Amino acid sequence: MPQNARPPVKLSLPLEYQQDVFNELRSEDELLVLARGLGLIRVVTNLLHSYDAAGNNLIIVIGADERENGWIGEALAEHAAISRSPMAQGLSQVNTDAMTVGMREKMYSQGGIFSITSRILVVDLLSITGLVVLHAERIVATSIEAFIIRIYRQMNKAGFLKAFSDNPEPFTTGFSPLATMMRNLFLRKPSLWPRFHVTVAKSLEGRKKAEVIELEVPMSDSMKDIQNAVLECVEVSISELRKAGTGIELDDWTLDSALHKTFDVIVRRQLDPIWHRVSYRTRQIVNDLTVLRSILHALLTFDAVSFNKYLDTILAAHQPPPGSNRQNQSPWLFLDSANTIFETAKRRVYTGKPIEGSVPTATETVLDTLRPVLEEQPKWAVIAEVLDEIERDAYFNPIVHDDSNGTILVMCSDQSTCRQLREYLQNMHIHPLKLNQSIGVDGDNGSDSKPSATFMMRKKLRNYLDWKKDFARVSASLFTENQKALNGYTDQSGTTGYKGKGPPNKRRRVRGGSAAAAGGGRPVNSTLHIAEEKASQIATLMAEIQPPNADTVQKDEVTVDSLDDMEDYYQLYAMQDLVVIHPYDGDQDEHILEEVRPRYVVMYEPDAAFIRRVEVYRSSHDNRNIRVYFMYYGGSVEEQRYLSAVRKEKDAFTRLIKERAVSAFMPSLYGSLSDVAQSMSITMGTEGSVSDPQEHFLRTINTRIAGGGRLAATAEPPRVVVDVREFRSSLPSLLHGNSMVVIPCMLTVGDYVISPNICIERKSVRDLISSFKNGRLFTQAETMLQYYKSPMLLIEFDQNRSFTLDPFADAHSSTSSLSTAQNPSDLQSKLVLLTLAFPRLKVIWSSSPYETAKIFEELKKMQEEPDPVKAVQVGLVAGEEPGDQSFNQTPQEMLRAVPGVTGKNYQRLTLEVGTLQEVANLTEEELDPLVGKEAGRQVWRFFNRSLFDD
Repeated sequence: MPQNARPPVKLSLPLEYQQDVFNELRSEDELLVLARGLGLIRVVTNLLHSYDAAGNNLIIVIGADERENGWIGEALAEHAAISRSPMAQGLSQVNTDAMTVGMREKMYSQGGIFSITSRILVVDLLSITGLVVLHAERIVATSIEAFIIRIYRQMNKAGFLKAFSDNPEPFTTGFSPLATMMRNLFLRKPSLWPRFHVTVAKSLEGRKKAEVIELEVPMSDSMKDIQNAVLECVEVSISELRKAGTGIELDDWTLDSALHKTFDVIVRRQLDPIWHRVSYRTRQIVNDLTVLRSILHALLTFDAVSFNKYLDTILAAHQPPPGSNRQNQSPWLFLDSANTIFETAKRRVYTGKPIEGSVPTATETVLDTLRPVLEEQPKWAVIAEVLDEIERDAYFNPIVHDDSNGTILVMCSDQSTCRQLREYLQNMHIHPLKLNQSIGVDGDNGSDSKPSATFMMRKKLRNYLDWKKDFARVSASLFTENQKALNGYTDQSGTTGYKGKGPPNKRRRVRGGSAAAAGGGRPVNSTLHIAEEKASQIATLMAEIQPPNADTVQKDEVTVDSLDDMEDYYQLYAMQDLVVIHPYDGDQDEHILEEVRPRYVVMYEPDAAFIRRVEVYRSSHDNRNIRVYFMYYGGSVEEQRYLSAVRKEKDAFTRLIKERAVSAFMPSLYGSLSDVAQSMSITMGTEGSVSDPQEHFLRTINTRIAGGGRLAATAEPPRVVVDVREFRSSLPSLLHGNSMVVIPCMLTVGDYVISPNICIERKSVRDLISSFKNGRLFTQAETMLQYYKSPMLLIEFDQNRSFTLDPFADAHSSTSSLSTAQNPSDLQSKLVLLTLAFPRLKVIWSSSPYETAKIFEELKKMQEEPDPVKAVQVGLVAGEEPGDQSFNQTPQEMLRAVPGVTGKNYQRLTLEVGTLQEVANLTEEELDPLVGKEAGRQVWRFFNRSLFDD
C-alpha cells in the first residue's frame, strides 16, 4: 500500500441486509424506513463514519435528541479508534445559542459532523457536504426541519440528503402520505425494509437463530374479572361518545383500537377543533378513556396492594367531597362493572372473617375481623421457576464454549416494574416468622421452601393502611385538580356566588341539613360508595400483619454491618452471578445486549422491537449463544396489544409498498432535482428558472408606481425581517414557501418587520394571556408606537384548533382566584383596554399560520422593502451594537416573564447580572438601582413567594 494511501474504513455491519442498506445510502439520496429493532442507529453511525473518515466534509445531523447524540458520539469514537482514521473528528454538538455566530462559523470551517438543534441551524446554514435527518416521520410541511431542508436544497443542490425512520405508521395516515413526506424531504426514492423483507428474513432466520421459549402465563380469576369489567366500561364509554353527535369520523373508535397507546390522544386530536362546543359529559368521557386504559395497564404491572391503592386515588379524584351537591361524576363509575373493579381489587388484598354460627341481619354485619389475602402476580412464580431452571442448567453445564457471559438479563416495560421485580427476587426466599418460631428455625416443610412474596406484600399492606389514614385529607384536592383538567367547564356555574349551595329557586326543595338532603333526596355518591371497614377491623388486620419481635431482630442482624473489614471482602461480582433487570429503552437496548452479553434473557413483558434486537444480536455473533424466555399473560390485553402492534406495523409497510409501486413512474417525469422542486410549487432560488416566466415577472413587479406611470420590474423578491426567536414557529417557513426572502435578525422591537413603517408583534393565544399577566404586551406596544408608523398586533391561532377565544377564556378563568363576573381583567376586557390605551395599534386575527402568510402578502403590497440594518438598530441604546443582544435566549425569555421586568429595565438587568440564579438571590435594596423601587419589589416578591400560599 502506498505511504500516502489512507487506511481502509472499517464498518460494523455484519448482516447482509445492513450492508445492502449502507450501499444504497452511499449511492443515492433516499428515505430509509426500517422496521423497529433492526438497528437504525447502527446504520446511521456507520454511514456517518464513512464520511467522517474521509475528512474535509461538513455534515449536519438534525432531529437527534440528547440520548441519540450520546450514542452516535460514542459509536463514532469507537469506529475512529478501530479504523485508525487520522481525518476523523467525531461528533460535535451545537445545542445552545450561547455561542456567537463567529464561534459557530469557525467550527463549521474546520469541518466534521455536527448535531445541531433546528432553531440554531435555520439561522446559520452554510454550504455543507450533506444533511442527515433522523426521525423523518416527524417532518411536516410547517416544521422547522422542513424549512431547513428547503433552504439547504436552495443553497446546495449537489450535497447529499439522507432521511431515516423506524416508525412506519405515520407514513400511512392521510391522502398519499408517502408522496407528501417525500415532497417535504425533497427526496424521490423511499427505501423500505420491513421484517418480512427477503434479505432481512434470510439474515435473521439462518442457523444462528436464538433459542426462544414461550411462556403463556394464565391470569388469576380475579384479574380476569377486573379486566372484563374494565373492557365493558371502555365499550360503554365509546358507545356514549358515538351518541354524543360530535360530527366527526367514528369508524376507528372500536374496542380493539382502544387498546393502542395513542387512542386517547387520537380521540382528543379529533375533538380539538370543536372542543369548546362539546358538552361537559363528552369531555368527561374522553378523560375517562385515559383513566380506564391506565387501569388496564396497572392491573398487569402493579401488585395487588399498589393496584388497590391506585384505584383509591382514582375514586377520590372522580367523586366530590362529602357535603357537596355536585352530581357530575364520571358515567362509568355508575356501572355495575365499576363496582366489580373496586370490590374485586379489594378482595385481592384482604377479606373478612365471618363470625362462626352467626346469622346476618339487615342492620348488622357478620364480619368480625379482616384477614390478609395478598394475591401474588402470576408472573412472579413463573419467573422464579425460570431462574431456578437457569440455575440448574448452569450447574449441570458449567462449561460453555462461547463468548457470552452467564448473566441473566430481565427486561421490563418501565422502571416501576423493575423495582417491583428487584424487590420480589430479593425477598422471595424470606418467610415471615411465626410467633412461636425462633430466629434460627426457618421451617422444614416443603411449603416454606417455595418462593413467596408474602414478606414483601405484608410490608406493602402495612404501608398502605398507614397511607390510607392520611388519604382523606388529600381526596378533596384530588377532585379539584381533576375538575381543572377538564378546562373549568362547569366552574362557570360556580362563579355566581352560591358556593356549595344550589340556586335560590331550588333551595326550597332541600329539607334538613344532612348530606342526603343536600344531595337532592339521596346520599351523595350513593352509587359510588364502597363499603368502608371499621376502625376495629383495620386495627385487627394491622395487628395480624405486624412483624413479630423475632422478625425485627432477624432484620437487624441482616442489615447492621460495621464495615470495619470491608476491604477484605470488597470485590467485583462475577458476570455469571449477576441478574440484570432493565427497562425497555429503544435503541439503548442494543447497547445493553452488546455490553452485558447475556446467555439468558427473560422478557417479562412482550416487546416486538426487542425481539428483533435479540435476533440481530444473535445473528451478528457466531460465538454467542442466547436463550430467551418470552412471558405474557394469555388472553389479556397485554397479548392483544402486542399482536395488534405487530399487525399495524406489517399493514403500514404493506401500504407503503403499494403506494411506492403506484408512484414508481414519478421519478421519470422529472429531469433533475430542480424540476422536482418546481413540481412541488416551491421556489428554489431567485437565480433559478421557474416553470412560468410570466409568474416570475409578475412576482418581481414594483406595484408602488401609481397613476399612469410605467410598471417597473425589480430584481428583488419581497423580503421580511424576522426575529431569530420566531424561528420556533412555523410562520417563517411558510413565508419562505410563499416566495419571500426571510432575513433572520436579533430584533429589539417587534417580531416581524415587513416595511419601513409596518412592524408586527405575533402572539399565540396562550402567549397573549401570559403577556397580559406580566404586562409585557403594553411595553411592547409602546415601543412599537415609538418607532413605527403602523404597529400591529397579530393574534394567531393553531391550525387544527377552533378559531375562538372560548376554550382559552375557560382555561383562563378556571385558574383565577376571582370569578369571571367580578374580575375585570379577563382576556376580552384586557384586549379592549389595550386598544383604548393605544388607538394606533391595529389588531389582526389569524386562524392559522397559513392565513398569516397570506395576510403578510397582502400587507406588503404597495409597500417599500424593509432595511435589515435599520430594523436591528431600532430600540438599541445609543452606541450599543446588535451583537450585544446575543444573550442566551431561553433565560432571557424567562427573565422577561418575571413580574416587574419590562422592556426598558431588562437590558440593564441582563448586563449587570450574569444568571437567573443571581437575580433570584438579589435583595430589594440591590434591585432598586437596577430596575427601580416598585419593579424591584415585584421581582423580589416573585422569587420569594411561598409555593403553598394562595
